[in-house]
Amino acid sequence: MSEIKWPYSNEFGQEENVESDVLVLGGGIAGCFAALAAVRRGEKVVLVEKGATVRSGSAGTGFDHWESACTNPCSKVTSKEIAEAYVDEQDHLSNGIAHYITCEEGWDRLLDLEEMGGKIRDTEDEFKGAEFRDDETKLMFAYDYENRFTLRVWGRTFKPALYKELKRLGVKIYDYTEATALLTSEVDGKKRGAGAIGMDTHTGKIKIFHSKSTIMTMSRPARIWLFNADLPGLCEFRPFNSIGSGHAMGYRAGMEFTMMEKSVRAEFSAAGASFPPYSAGNNHNTWYACTMVDSRGVEIPYLDRDGKVLKTVSERYYPVKGQKFFLKGGVIDNPKYEYRGPETMPFDELMKRGYKLPFYADMSRMPEMERKVIWGMMIGNEGKTKVPVLDYYDDRGFDPAKKAMQVYGTGWTSASFSDDERQLFGAPGGIITDWDLKTNIDGIYAAGDQLYGSDCAGFAASTGYYAGRKAAAYACGVELADYDREQVDREIERLYAPMYVEEGYSWKELNWAIAKCMKNYCGAIKNEALLLQGLDLLNSYKKDIVPKLSCHNTHELVRTHEVLDILQVAEIILEACRMRKSSSETLCFTRSDYPEMDPPEDHHFITIHQENGKAVRGDVDLDYFGDLKTEYEKRNQDYINGGKR
Repeated sequence: MSEIKWPYSNEFGQEENVESDVLVLGGGIAGCFAALAAVRRGEKVVLVEKGATVRSGSAGTGFDHWESACTNPCSKVTSKEIAEAYVDEQDHLSNGIAHYITCEEGWDRLLDLEEMGGKIRDTEDEFKGAEFRDDETKLMFAYDYENRFTLRVWGRTFKPALYKELKRLGVKIYDYTEATALLTSEVDGKKRGAGAIGMDTHTGKIKIFHSKSTIMTMSRPARIWLFNADLPGLCEFRPFNSIGSGHAMGYRAGMEFTMMEKSVRAEFSAAGASFPPYSAGNNHNTWYACTMVDSRGVEIPYLDRDGKVLKTVSERYYPVKGQKFFLKGGVIDNPKYEYRGPETMPFDELMKRGYKLPFYADMSRMPEMERKVIWGMMIGNEGKTKVPVLDYYDDRGFDPAKKAMQVYGTGWTSASFSDDERQLFGAPGGIITDWDLKTNIDGIYAAGDQLYGSDCAGFAASTGYYAGRKAAAYACGVELADYDREQVDREIERLYAPMYVEEGYSWKELNWAIAKCMKNYCGAIKNEALLLQGLDLLNSYKKDIVPKLSCHNTHELVRTHEVLDILQVAEIILEACRMRKSSSETLCFTRSDYPEMDPPEDHHFITIHQENGKAVRGDVDLDYFGDLKTEYEKRNQDYINGGKR
């Protein structure tokens, strides 16, 4: 067999210097909208993306709904109502600032996308006359057909449209470039961002991005508890290289995080242990409110808020009398009954009621338009479902009008993991910011999945654009800050080190070791002894494994850098878990040595940042952001009065 040669040039040791007013790290939905906002305001913008921006990020392959577009012309709710509902539902351990921005500006971002060529309406009248469609605007709605604030959209069209627009407007995009460290400076005794360091993932060239302001829009963490590099396949929900490097970079620079102790039960993983996402089994989102039957064909009924059986499919989409609205994605306004039907009912309860496994999603029992919008439109746009699910089943003759599809495991709620196999998925921990989405480091902003309590595509787009406005305004009033060349030299030495180890450990071995450590010492039940053992083990990896990591090309080197960031994030999580000396139902957090659940004295945000290599705790009041509507309007009159641009 002939030797396979690396197809790119060798640029190790070479450097490129790039200056900008606004630097955006991450080219997903949040990053693209951050760049869009900044370039519209006349700033010189550079965007850095590890993959290819045209399809990168968690939303690169598409999504089927846009949550909380409260200002769309058909909505019957206000931004204040929905944002406060999110905060209340999460027992105020929630990012009220970001939720309000999403509710107030999400519709504006959809209009931006439509102007660029993205599809947000049923322009071909494919669903004309459907109950979920407004025939005047041709908008289509999901979940709550009465209040109409969550839209069904053709998300596969969005990233290419965004990419084309950024190129047209002159944003300088550096694809296949991993950001690895933040540059900081001391200005008037205060730490300030000065840009970032990156590396070309093909050639190894170092790139120094010097900027007046920086926006972090990289991914949330992944591959912390679960990892199997040999079985990614269809188990991928988020891109395999989206692993939380921004969190690691921020922490090393002294950035402040919160809710990093939160455990989030998730249906999906980048670890090769879950079923193909959305093929069958995600009824809080794409499949809502599909009919479910048991093995005998007996239908499992949906219940309303008060426990009454809903007799028609239509009723599943409307609030009951006295209920203002309800949100999908696990949020129900004012529930009075624990189980609403197959999407929330625990398996034990289903068994008590006599239902028999296996269960099936039976679209044949649904009205034609409801069946068609789930199978054709939503499955065709959500995540990585167009090819592996919709096309695969269609090509093999699956007809949803005639056949039912088996639901994995024990029902809608069971396509998940055991308690110690969890990813940072729904509303996880992340960077805490002020109302400008500025971090505790002056000149550095955060948006999308970098924020604590992050949500879906509408959240990413809205917070990204908002952070872009604020970062652009900041850049207008400052000069480039100098940075210490020693920061660059130390980072280059760290980045290249594995290339000088001829024989040693691979990145896969370290990732497996981290996941094993976290499963053993940071599982469903935590205590001080376990957490300390976990930290001790991670420290042994730093001492004994990290210096012996070995790479032969830049592909392996980039994967190694990612695992070093995973190691850093795992340490943050363990330290944050130690800081909370109680259990919390809201945070899915249980300590055997501190079993009291949500005591009043601990009902606040616990923050964590690093000083001189040590984890430092802080405490922030839950409602530090104040009245959402008042505080937003106080700071955004230019946007409100300026045509939403």
